[in-house]
Amino acid sequence: MATAAAPDSSLLSLLYRSYPTVISPDATEPDYLHATSKIFPQISYIEAEEADVKQWLNTVSGLKHALAKDDKHAAESILVQLNTHLATRTTLLGAKPSVADIAVYALVAPLVEKWSPEERTGEKGYHHIVRHIDFVQNSKVFALQIPEEEKIAIDVNDVRFVPKPVDPKEEKERKKREKANAQNPDAAAEKPLVVGQGKPGKDQAKAAEAAAAGAPKTNKKEKKEKKEKAPKPAPAPAAPPSPSIIDLRVGHILRAINHPNADSLFVSTIDCGDAPGSDNTSLDEETGKTVRTVCSGLNGLVPLEEMQGRKIVAVCNLKPVTMRGIKSAAMVLAASPRVPEGGDAHAGPVELVSPPADAPAGERITFQGWSEGEPEKQLNPKKKVWETFQPGFTTNENLEVCFDSNAVPTVAGQEGKPAIGKLATASGVICTVKSLKDATVR
Repeated sequence: MATAAAPDSSLLSLLYRSYPTVISPDATEPDYLHATSKIFPQISYIEAEEADVKQWLNTVSGLKHALAKDDKHAAESILVQLNTHLATRTTLLGAKPSVADIAVYALVAPLVEKWSPEERTGEKGYHHIVRHIDFVQNSKVFALQIPEEEKIAIDVNDVRFVPKPVDPKEEKERKKREKANAQNPDAAAEKPLVVGQGKPGKDQAKAAEAAAAGAPKTNKKEKKEKKEKAPKPAPAPAAPPSPSIIDLRVGHILRAINHPNADSLFVSTIDCGDAPGSDNTSLDEETGKTVRTVCSGLNGLVPLEEMQGRKIVAVCNLKPVTMRGIKSAAMVLAASPRVPEGGDAHAGPVELVSPPADAPAGERITFQGWSEGEPEKQLNPKKKVWETFQPGFTTNENLEVCFDSNAVPTVAGQEGKPAIGKLATASGVICTVKSLKDATVR
């Protein structure tokens, strides 16, 4: 494949052009390793991730050296390693951006520009490197200041060969092996045997037995009297049941589409304020936000256009479920008329619960008078927590969403608690629906 060394100044120039407050124009050898936290101050990095950034910066340096020496074998070996690594990741760290991604772009983009379509996306092409280059140069996450005419032209529809998806299980096992070998490299290597001496472990065991036989026996120490263990303190009384253990948050639907395999479902991309890398989230390449994918049975009940770019209330600690092939990591809260026993609960109409328009995505919402404590990380489906409290979710005459504790036997009449608590933000603004009074909310 075509190779050509990138100028040594390309990375420095790109960083200064894009992040002038972070990289000094006079810097000749900037501290790339610690630049990540300055370029992306809103993202936190653990020690292992910082070590990965250092490793990838060294890998980029090795690739640059191989290109400069025209060592095609070494260069292609590193490119294969990079392509394999990116097969299951958006960025080098998985989802989080780093200066290592920018370093890869600065060095590899000129190579990609010269590659033929077959070299880019053919059977032996570097599909994932090409995708990574396109992501880095266009993503708002990196916000690189690259003029359009200088960007690498990549036709995302020109795929000559579709590679077999990486098996997540095999990839997980491979990572385990790599980690184990890195932590204990001696364990992976076989210990050499000396001819005529047999296995060291066996001989050493025999020698130890012989030494033990000739050694004088020592009297065993008398058993100490067992001390009575102090009784364990009684466990703290369990907190009274409360709907506050349900994680209700403001969600911002970035976009919604029809589910490809189910006529009754929408698939929404929702910003719920999660930290980058959180469980059940992904990085939205278009906006750079950490998002959840949510399937909702609202198709045919709520117009698709009403699902676009709007604020909703999301239930964020239900156990994720796969709905017709797509994993759903939250639930959109909506109201519908109460249905008599035996009636069709999905007949509609349905109205989405609306939080304040200016509430930020991720802001926690609670029922007034029931806001103590923190929500559980994930509700245990076996305990039926959602099913226990949901019957109390309703709307009043003023179209405000409320919790009616009298409808939930486990909390009805709880001392010091209101019979009706309105769903509100920390500032006290109430969540509402358009027109449904005395509705059920779920």
